[in-house]
Amino acid sequence: MEKINLRVYYPAYYKQDYFIEVSDDVYEALEKADRQETAYSRRKRKYKANYYLTDDSYIEHNALSLMIIPTPCEICEAAALKERLNIALENLSEKQARRIYERYFFNMSLKDIAEMEGITITPVNKSILLGLKKLKKFLEFWE
Repeated sequence: MEKINLRVYYPAYYKQDYFIEVSDDVYEALEKADRQETAYSRRKRKYKANYYLTDDSYIEHNALSLMIIPTPCEICEAAALKERLNIALENLSEKQARRIYERYFFNMSLKDIAEMEGITITPVNKSILLGLKKLKKFLEFWE
């Protein structure tokens, strides 16, 4: 059995030294955690990896955005919007729907779409703009 000082581990609760005996397993786990924390602090200092929430780098925003879990209501709304968008795309002409898919879902440039179809950029651009106007009207009808 090893003795540990609770004031070291809980300074907010123990203002004076308070020793207790713990099993060897608990002592080893506490020592291992202490070594890991010390190693982490050294690496942080060595690589100058100090980030503060008041920093303008938006690191905390990016970290927190990974932890945001959508509510069931938000999941249902997203599914409904996706369904409405698919129905709206089905109401477009085949060319318009294909070009909008290629442009916005596959991130192809207007030039790539035009080259693939063997035409100039202008008709592709007009077709996409007209298709987007039709989509907007159709989706406004749903709201």
